[in-house]
Amino acid sequence: MNDAMLAIRAARVADAPILCAAERETARVPGRLVSLPDELCEDAFARRIEELASAGSYLVAERDGAIVGHALLERAGPQAALAHVRSLTIVVHPGHTGQGIGTALMRALLDWARANRHVERIELRVRETNAAAIHLYGKCGFTEETRFRHRLKLADGRYLDDIGMACFPRESRP
Repeated sequence: MNDAMLAIRAARVADAPILCAAERETARVPGRLVSLPDELCEDAFARRIEELASAGSYLVAERDGAIVGHALLERAGPQAALAHVRSLTIVVHPGHTGQGIGTALMRALLDWARANRHVERIELRVRETNAAAIHLYGKCGFTEETRFRHRLKLADGRYLDDIGMACFPRESRP
């Protein structure tokens, strides 16, 4: 992939329909996201973009003017004891995986976190079946901390484990 063709920028409220549609499509793969397609709504994306404009980081990746991925860091909770922790969400849009987009988004988020003195820990959950994401997270300094056995129950009755991973941005360099 030619990195010059990929641009990372802050998400805008006008991006909400595209981001929602991409997550709906991603959610059609059983176990890829926790949400089901019909549980995702554009208004919620717009609200989150507005909220994170001042209290976090919400980024999109664009190639040739089209959004091909998005990622965000948001506070892990409202409690003061968690003020140093951010929760990571990243989605490379269907049809664009394996092209370095996730790596570019992760680098940009980690750069933001390193520049923000209040961010000391980043955590995430990933399905055990998502080998590409687990590889990306490991490459970016995340380590497995726990496994949530049978956390997701698929429509066919199968269970998937969630893997809890974390990194300390000032200690890890991708």
